[in-house]
Amino acid sequence: MLGRKSGIEITIGVNKDMAKNTQQHTITALVENRPGVLARVAGLFARRGFNIESLAVSITDDVTVSRMTIVVSGDAAVLEQITKQLNKLIDVIKVIDYTGMPVVERELAMIKVNAEPKNRAEIMQLVDIFRAKIIDISERSFTIEVTGSVDKVNALESLLEPYGIQELVRTGKIAMARGSSS
Repeated sequence: MLGRKSGIEITIGVNKDMAKNTQQHTITALVENRPGVLARVAGLFARRGFNIESLAVSITDDVTVSRMTIVVSGDAAVLEQITKQLNKLIDVIKVIDYTGMPVVERELAMIKVNAEPKNRAEIMQLVDIFRAKIIDISERSFTIEVTGSVDKVNALESLLEPYGIQELVRTGKIAMARGSSS
């Protein structure tokens, strides 16, 4: 439960240095579930020169509230300013900074890979090792579903590249605090 009738919760967490002063931040926001809110939030990042690396948005247990999970790279000080500005937006209910907090993160990917008869057993072993699933089979391809950490998805993608990836779609990272915090 959110405790408010509507809005978006934004959560920010620093994962690791991407470059000298650039860090990857995961932001979750609770916002009002109505037209134009996503555009206003995304516009705030664009005005500050931040590229959104991934964005996942969905309604919560309260249909008047949406949860946005945004992954962005940038300087911590500038991102702190963005967080303050997000909190000033009328449609934003809550912004959470996950820096230093334990979080659970997941991503979903579907990967269509060439699966010639001679390679099928090897690909099936990789899928099994990564606890992924083959969700579609054709004469010359497998479509694989994998869920897990960003590193796990990246690793499977990397191992499937030699077989020839035909198509790839990823949801982007979603995250929430571990334990009873919300």
